[in-house]
Amino acid sequence: MFKKKILIDLDGVLNEYGKEKFDENFIPEIKTGAFEFLDKLSKDAELYLFTSRNLLLASKWLIKNKLDSFFKDVTNIKLPSFLYIDDRTICFKGDYNKTLDEIRDFKVYWK
Repeated sequence: MFKKKILIDLDGVLNEYGKEKFDENFIPEIKTGAFEFLDKLSKDAELYLFTSRNLLLASKWLIKNKLDSFFKDVTNIKLPSFLYIDDRTICFKGDYNKTLDEIRDFKVYWK
């Protein structure tokens, strides 16, 4: 059986993004529960880290936090996938008016 491909965003999903001023050369600490989440998810899915950050910096962060074994690759390309996990996304459900409402009312969970 093939595992489903899932792209997971770094900032705000796996780290404590939003608590400090953004610094492109520093990735915040790992979010509590991220290791356990990835451990469970990786058993049934092929995981890719999806980030707009420097890929080498992101890869080093994964290694530092012992998360690298859960990921097949680190990318900044939106690969065809089963789904995407991101803190800044809206799921389109076929209704443009509802989507416009969601866009207008959108707030990231950490604000």
